[in-house]
Amino acid sequence: MNLADLHAEACFFEDLEIGNTFDSPTRTVTEADIVNFACLSADFNRLHVDSEFAKDTPYGQRIAHGLLVLALMSGLVTRMQLNQHLEPSLLGLLDIQCRFPRPTFIGDTLRVRVEVAEKAETSKPDRGVVAFRRQVVNQRGEVVVEGIWKLLVRRRSACHDQTS
Repeated sequence: MNLADLHAEACFFEDLEIGNTFDSPTRTVTEADIVNFACLSADFNRLHVDSEFAKDTPYGQRIAHGLLVLALMSGLVTRMQLNQHLEPSLLGLLDIQCRFPRPTFIGDTLRVRVEVAEKAETSKPDRGVVAFRRQVVNQRGEVVVEGIWKLLVRRRSACHDQTS
């Protein structure tokens, strides 16, 4: 799907088609990101904050916190045009399932690929559930986080019913 195909003001449940894909802008993970996240989360696991310790791990260096990468994913998705069109019709986050197949290192540049994976109507006619497959991909083309985010999305017909 081309972003130009989305409605100028808002995107609704009916506007999303299974298989639509969208890419985010990029962001590079910094030393400051890891230090600040460790302070914010109180997660001072040595794999994240101790370079001498991390040298002797299978990674050979410090890695970013998985939850930091999830937070970066969330931020990158909010910067996507898709999110700007969808935001007025989002009713809530229902579920997140994810895994971390590869580590993220300081200096990695990340982007998010979002795909509409599934759609389901609900018992309420004004909304539906959309499952978005999200993948965080580094500059080497490696997927470092992947999962499914299920969102409750307003139906276009619900907005027309309210204005009638």
